[in-house]
Formats: sequence, structure tokens, C-alpha cells
Amino acid sequence: MTVQQSTPMARLRARMITDIPARNLGPASQTSHLRACKRFAAWLGRSPETAAPDDVRDFQRHLMESGTSICTRNQTMTGVKFLFRVTLRRHDLAAEVFSLKEPVKVPLVLSGNEVTRILVMAPSLKARVMPSLAYGCGLRAGEVVRLKVDDIDGAQNIIHIVQSKGRKDRNVMLPAGILGLLRDWWKERPAGQDPGVPGPDRVIVPGYRGKHLSARQFSRLFKQAARAAGITKPVTLHSICVSQA
Repeated sequence: MTVQQSTPMARLRARMITDIPARNLGPASQTSHLRACKRFAAWLGRSPETAAPDDVRDFQRHLMESGTSICTRNQTMTGVKFLFRVTLRRHDLAAEVFSLKEPVKVPLVLSGNEVTRILVMAPSLKARVMPSLAYGCGLRAGEVVRLKVDDIDGAQNIIHIVQSKGRKDRNVMLPAGILGLLRDWWKERPAGQDPGVPGPDRVIVPGYRGKHLSARQFSRLFKQAARAAGITKPVTLHSICVSQA
């Protein structure tokens, strides 16, 4: 019988996986931090445990010179800094990490008429319900796709948002028109994933393999509706949220 020996990188990864939830960070942070450290280790060519301050400075220079966006560069270095500060207890290396400021841009805003056109020209009821929730209720894309039956309070016209950004719960108003749209969608909604799932836990917009639709899939549906409405601006889901505000 062959016994597989754990490598230094495997042990380091296991330690990080333990450290991340212990600091009350969510699954997205775990994925991002592990990806960042894998990238750093690949560039370094050896275990990050052996890194020196010059290695950290050179890696940051490499990210900038290779054309990595400021957002991705900062996200990568946040994960690397977590590795140094928390997992390795190498505060000397963590001190070498710095963040870059992103240029402040004026957000693209849609007019009320443009939003109406997008909702009217949506190619399907699903493609209309989701941006209606984002625009009419002020929900983020991730909040829309994670909505479950139990989150909708039709009696009080309220949507309960559970553990969203900042791990906070909040309530938002549910306009009567959108509640009616949700009821129409429920009649058309595919129920193939429902067997075995308690009614309150059923997602409003199901995706594949028992999961909710992803924010990326939601974005594609929104852009399809925008094209159908003749919107030529480079719109994103953030555009409709900003327009609502």
C-alpha cells in the first residue's frame, strides 16, 4: 500500500482553510485567499513559508508589470497578506504588502425610461423578475439569486435579506407590482429541483444541480434584455442598482 506524503504546500493550504473560517470569513473569501496564495507560490516556485521581504516586493511589481488590474492585484495581495499575518505569523512579510487606490469613476446610470424598456423587452419572465427585484427593491445581484420562499413576506410586503454584505440581515419593501410578478413567475418556475426540498427553502430562481442561479448567469440575462431594448451603453447589473438609488 502506498502512503501519500503530505507536501509543505498541502499542509500550508490545510492551515489556511482552518484559519479563514476561524476569522469569521465566508466561503468567497476562502476561495479568493487560497487562489491568491496559489498564484504567489507558483510565481515564487517554492513554498511561501520560505519567502523573504524582497520576494513580496518583487511579486507585487510582477503583478503591476504584467498588466493585472488594480482590483485583482489588491484582491490577490489581500489573500497573500492573510497568509503571512494569520497563518505564518510573519508580520515582517505582511508589512511589505501595500494596496493601490483604484481610479474613482462616475457610475453609469440608466434613465427610468431605459430601465422600463429593459424590463418590457426582457426575453423571458425570469429575465424580467430578477432585474425588477434589483431595481424595484434595491437588491444586489447576489441577494436576488439567493432569495428563497421563506424570505418573501407577502402579507407585510417585505423581503428579508439574510446575511448579506457585511454579514448583516435587513428588510426591504416589496412593491405590490413586483409581488404580483413573483406570483406569476411561481406558476411558470421550473420545479424539477423541488422534490425533497422543504417549501420555505426552495429558491425563487433555481439554477442547476440543486443550486440557485449564479450572479454571472443573472448578468447574462440582464445584458440580453438590455440588447433587446436597444440599450447601447456598456450596462452592468450595477447600473440598474445605481439607477434605483
